[in-house]
Amino acid sequence: MNRTFLLVVIVALAVVAAVAGYLYYQERQSGVDIKIDGSGVTIDSN
Repeated sequence: MNRTFLLVVIVALAVVAAVAGYLYYQERQSGVDIKIDGSGVTIDSN
């Protein structure tokens, strides 16, 4: 295998790892949304 092919494989693996990490981060995001407006207080859990 030549260096260019190895570089392409390494970059592709890095991109896959970054996307997987971002998707995992998005999935782990949870919390509580609190809205205060004219009709009162609304609490919504994600």
